[in-house]
Amino acid sequence: MKCPFCAHLDTQVVETRVGEDAALIRRRRRCNDCDKRFTTYERPEVNFPAVIKKDGRRVEFTRNKLQGSFTLALRKRPISADIIAAAMERIEEKLLSLGAREIASDKIGALVMQELKKLDKVAYVRFASVYRNFEDVDDFTALVDEVRK
Repeated sequence: MKCPFCAHLDTQVVETRVGEDAALIRRRRRCNDCDKRFTTYERPEVNFPAVIKKDGRRVEFTRNKLQGSFTLALRKRPISADIIAAAMERIEEKLLSLGAREIASDKIGALVMQELKKLDKVAYVRFASVYRNFEDVDDFTALVDEVRK
């Protein structure tokens, strides 16, 4: 592993820990040249289905885009990063279990809405307003009434 500080190629693993859900390995490394320490994360490489956008384009699934959706919807809400990560893991597991080579972006949006509805009603309404492309206040009212039930 190349040192991020001095670009030396000889580094040594000092400590290895398995993540809480066993889906991730955290390694502390030490550069044998500059003696600085850094952390690397190891995760299995999996092939997610390609995402078909509304305009017909096909793009690669990215975890960062999924995380951005959660971050935006849950901004200033009292939900911990661990809970968000668990929700994202559930969505990724569902995508992998489908076994499909492609998936429509609106299906991923529906999965995000399911998770947000369980986590936080305000975040659910925020996300739904964009996802469902609300045009007026009546759309919000109908959604809020649905959430209250």
